[in-house]
Amino acid sequence: MSRFQRLRAALTTRDMPCDIWLILAAVALAGLGWVMVSSASIGLLEDTYHYSRQHGIFLVLAIMACVFMLCVPLEVWRQNAALILLATIFLLILVLMIGQEINGSKRWIALPGPLPSLQVSEFAKIGLIFYMAAFMSRFTYDLRRRAFSMWRPLAVLAVPASLLFLAPDFGGMVVFTVCVIGMLMMSGASLVLLGGSGLLLGSGAVMMVVIEPYRLARWTSFLDPWADQFATGYQLTQALIAFGRGHVTGTGLGNSVQKLHYLPEAHTDFIFAVIAEELGMIGAIIVVLLFTLFIARAMWVGRKAEMAGHLFGAYVSYGIGFIVAAQAFINMAVSSGLLPTKGLTLPLMSYGGSSLLVTGVMVGLLLRTDAETRHRPRRASTPYKARHEPRLS
Repeated sequence: MSRFQRLRAALTTRDMPCDIWLILAAVALAGLGWVMVSSASIGLLEDTYHYSRQHGIFLVLAIMACVFMLCVPLEVWRQNAALILLATIFLLILVLMIGQEINGSKRWIALPGPLPSLQVSEFAKIGLIFYMAAFMSRFTYDLRRRAFSMWRPLAVLAVPASLLFLAPDFGGMVVFTVCVIGMLMMSGASLVLLGGSGLLLGSGAVMMVVIEPYRLARWTSFLDPWADQFATGYQLTQALIAFGRGHVTGTGLGNSVQKLHYLPEAHTDFIFAVIAEELGMIGAIIVVLLFTLFIARAMWVGRKAEMAGHLFGAYVSYGIGFIVAAQAFINMAVSSGLLPTKGLTLPLMSYGGSSLLVTGVMVGLLLRTDAETRHRPRRASTPYKARHEPRLS
């Protein structure tokens, strides 16, 4: 046996009851996230450990959500996909009417008593993924043979995307669009039409930036944040200072200076900058590698499910992979100055009950898909053509 074959045999999860690498990546990201939220939130309130305790509660709820999704058959979600999407669209409309306005955007619905606010756009991700996966698993053959079949899912995407535009939540629109385009690509839809749609959506995004002064200001400050470092470029310059202070090995856990009221949203949107400051380049690279492992395993779970004929689970896994990839990339790129400032959390790591709960649901769906694929290796009911028909060029 060659060295490569021995390494592959040592790393494979074929004989294991579950995808252990997916679980390890999720647990490592969540555990590191809890530690960094605790560190980044010190000094923000009189109760030093308030955010740490709250984040721990959110993690427990996320684990419970993961276990619940693991116990429910995927067929239940497939049959109710349209209803779930309608419910999330209703919530997106409701948040525009009664939602809390924070930093000029209506994204949260306040819950009674001590309960935290509900970020509706996070739950809309699940509804969108379910509907798109149900559609693509049913019309896989049409998507590959009839090019314009892809306009229906794009038309459905336009509804939540328009509601996010009204919020406004430009970052959420981008994540939703990347998810649907990626799922269509994996379903075998026409790459030519997908490319044209991408150009059209990109042109629309540029127009939305130009017509809104605050978005244009964010874009210009992203190009040269030091030109207005105490106004539009403040967040990015403080994040870049955090990266500069971290060097290779970091200042040490808990020793960040930028989190002490210099860097806004240090425990949420800009937690990656605190990681880079306290854990250095090495810590930042470890986080990137953990997300790479998580996304790769999500796509591999989807690939195995597709080959076994579990198309709904396959497209759910692909959608989750694209959602996490888009959100993690945008968050880290914003923190390091590669993209304009956007209010997106870092999955499994940033403080936020809605984000953690939805990510726990996603991990549970991936594990359920993997379990169904392992215990039911092939579905005879799936047409051979739907699985193996070549895509249109």
